[in-house]
Amino acid sequence: QDFVWLLLYSLLASFGPERRPVVIAVLVSLALFQVLESRIAFFTSGSRGRITAVLIKFGLSYWLIGVTDGIASSYYWILLLPVMSAAMTLGLTGTVVFTVLAGAAYLSFLLFLTEGEFIPLDQVWQVTLRVLFFPVVGYLTYELAEGNRVEGQRYQAAAVQLEAANQSLREAEAAMRRADRLAALGQLTAGLAHELRNPLGTMKTSAEMLTKQVAGENAVAREMAGYISTEVDRTNSLITRFLDFARPTHLRLAAADLGAILDRAIEQLGRHRPAYDVTIYKNYDPEIAPFPLDAELMERVFYNLVLNAAQASPAKGAITVKTRAVAGEVEIAVIDRGCGIERAHLENIFNPFFTTKSDGVGLGLAIVSNIVHEHGGNLTVESEPGQGSVFRVVLPAGSKLA
Repeated sequence: QDFVWLLLYSLLASFGPERRPVVIAVLVSLALFQVLESRIAFFTSGSRGRITAVLIKFGLSYWLIGVTDGIASSYYWILLLPVMSAAMTLGLTGTVVFTVLAGAAYLSFLLFLTEGEFIPLDQVWQVTLRVLFFPVVGYLTYELAEGNRVEGQRYQAAAVQLEAANQSLREAEAAMRRADRLAALGQLTAGLAHELRNPLGTMKTSAEMLTKQVAGENAVAREMAGYISTEVDRTNSLITRFLDFARPTHLRLAAADLGAILDRAIEQLGRHRPAYDVTIYKNYDPEIAPFPLDAELMERVFYNLVLNAAQASPAKGAITVKTRAVAGEVEIAVIDRGCGIERAHLENIFNPFFTTKSDGVGLGLAIVSNIVHEHGGNLTVESEPGQGSVFRVVLPAGSKLA
């Protein structure tokens, strides 16, 4: 475009009807402004800048006509430049305003005719056609620009939809990868856990027998036997959690009051109040009627989420438990203002054995996610490091439950 504009004004300056220095100076000014306009932020960033740009072109065009015979100038058409610019950048109102100004400006040169100068009758129609030329070009340019704007908006909307579809596809692929990992790890965990149960039982029995057989004065042996028994119990508890994760969940559905389930989960945390000094705010939707749930399993889900929120919260922190009904579904949100979760960890947070806690196993959220999915629901998390996290459980309210 820059090359075409420069070529046009160069040809006018070199081969135009007038090549006086003042005419060449105006043509050079128009050429430079046309090229520099798009590179100056002020002229492209707002309506004030765009109007200023059109006014500058209008003034230079008027000057060029004024120094080249006024009403009889061969450069009358140069006033189309601001009209077309207004049509492309200022919308319908700007197009109308500058079209009228262009026609009025051209006719204003009639005022500069000296005594004895006049327009012959056979040329009056030519002047009229020149003036009518401005609204025709302005209207056609506006229609073309408006069509381009509509197409641009349509393409932008399509791009937004495409990006949303790509995001959904990425999320679906991540969920599929997580499901594959869960299935493989579940099978491995179940087999390994069953194989470990028998030797652990033998070790537990042996430790108990050793404790009974060792003389009372042999404190070291009794202490070692106690360590063995304690570690066996801890390992057995861990295996039980592995099996809870690996075995299929059999739901016992019954109409349950969601608020009562949440209250029981929060009461469990209350028994550990000295360890987790947080305040829990309840924001329940009273319009949510009882709907089919496995109350015991969902209480476990909410207890784990509230417990994680308490562990992530600072002393004297606050946790909000909020429910609401949305289009045949029920959403439960557990909101904390704690340390948050690193973005790199968000994709893996529901994977088994993934944990950022030094003493964690990484099965809590994996089991919670399985229970929610067995209910036909969905578990998501939103988090910003240093600002807190929001865990959302979305459950079908009755009719959608498979």
